[in-house]
Amino acid sequence: MDLLSNLSLGFGVAFTPINLLYAFVGCLLGTLIGVLPGIGPVATIAMLLPATYALPPVSALIMLAGIYYGAQYGGSTTAILVNLPGESSSVVTCIDGYQMARKGRAGPALAAAGVGSFFAGCVGTLILAAFAPPLTELAFKFGPAEYFALMVLGLIGAVVLASGSLLKAISMIVLGLLLGLVGTDVNSGVARFSFDIPELTDGIGFVVIAMGVFGYGEIISNLATPSDDREVFTAKVTGLMPTKEDFKNMAPAMLRGTALGSMLGILPGGGALLAAFAAYALEKKIKMKPGEVPFGQGNIRGVAGPESANNAGAQTSFIPLLTLGIPPNAVMALMVGAMTIHNIQPGPQVMTSNPQLFWGLIASMWIGNAMLIILNLPLIGMWIKLLTVPYRYLFPSIVLFCAIGVYSTNNNAFDIWTVGAFGVIGYLFVKLGCEPAPLLLGFILGPMMEENLRRALLLSRGDWSVFVTRPLSAGLLAAGLLMLIIVLLPSVKNKREEAFVEE
Repeated sequence: MDLLSNLSLGFGVAFTPINLLYAFVGCLLGTLIGVLPGIGPVATIAMLLPATYALPPVSALIMLAGIYYGAQYGGSTTAILVNLPGESSSVVTCIDGYQMARKGRAGPALAAAGVGSFFAGCVGTLILAAFAPPLTELAFKFGPAEYFALMVLGLIGAVVLASGSLLKAISMIVLGLLLGLVGTDVNSGVARFSFDIPELTDGIGFVVIAMGVFGYGEIISNLATPSDDREVFTAKVTGLMPTKEDFKNMAPAMLRGTALGSMLGILPGGGALLAAFAAYALEKKIKMKPGEVPFGQGNIRGVAGPESANNAGAQTSFIPLLTLGIPPNAVMALMVGAMTIHNIQPGPQVMTSNPQLFWGLIASMWIGNAMLIILNLPLIGMWIKLLTVPYRYLFPSIVLFCAIGVYSTNNNAFDIWTVGAFGVIGYLFVKLGCEPAPLLLGFILGPMMEENLRRALLLSRGDWSVFVTRPLSAGLLAAGLLMLIIVLLPSVKNKREEAFVEE
């Protein structure tokens, strides 16, 4: 009964005209910035933070939350149509979504992403409402050693996920970890691997690498092919909505992705991103039906699963923020900033001292998800019009949008040159047959892994056994080791290489 009375309080707050307006503004802005390659929710929320001074606290947070989960919807649009992940969690959607677009099935891919996102968003919000108080206890059990072990498990999962040889996958992860080391050391304040270049003392931005390797790299590789062979944007789109068979394949993938995303999103440390990778890996492990399109060549499960997972993870990532005051990602860190602007101390006391804000925000997520499905599905036809734009106009436009997006993050021209350099590197990856997705995962998790490793060793006074003496940490490391051993077994390795062959 407590839950029902709390939710009725929340819907009472969320259904006021001003809060409905800001929920709509947030969802619309989120979708737009997700669709525009290079302009992510972090940059947008950072730019809009000063504007929230004049808003009531609940309206401000409802709008910022709308931008966040709206960008999860919009990010899948560019991932599917132009192979540009607008958000880090949309990286996996590129793999099969883009291939579906090339085959003229952009409509079903976008619909799968939209329906999966809506379903997972609703379930994730329900979990947030029902389980936020008891799940606080689980999150309290995670110390630095457990976070480090969880991230090691995530990286091993990325090796299992990556197509091609294991050696290439491990190399990409190591390269990502090394790129994550560039910048200023958190503990000592000393610049590392910056080569006396002032712009590198803050590190390399995620947007710079993602846009360079995925966006510019793809453009260069396409420009390297003769114009007659370029089929990327000339495919004829046949059906806008998924077929009956598509729905049969999508539904189980959506349920699995939602369950995974809901679990992983709760844990601070990039849960929505890990969930998307894990959901894709899980779908690949499930036996394929006769005549089903192989993964990497446009399988609809490869879109529905990860999209459901990252949206469920995006919703449940509010749990550590609202219950512990721990921001699990950059967007949540900005939400903490928005709360402090309004003199609200994030943490367990928000639920008791400010129930209107806590439950109003949760109720607004259901309203926001409904708004997003209404906004996105009718616009599928409009997004598909992008495919009919002539190649010579489309690619310079993508380059321009990427450059604007990258420049707007730090107002720094150096970033534009860096994107160009990573574009060349991305082209080399294409030529060498290396998959760049594990590089991005290594790059994002690397700094967090280092921070938690050092923190765990500081607390244990340099005793490395802390990682195996704590039950949760030992269990996670054991799971990672078991996964690695299984993948390295000759019989499994051969089957894996056969499964990952992509024509």
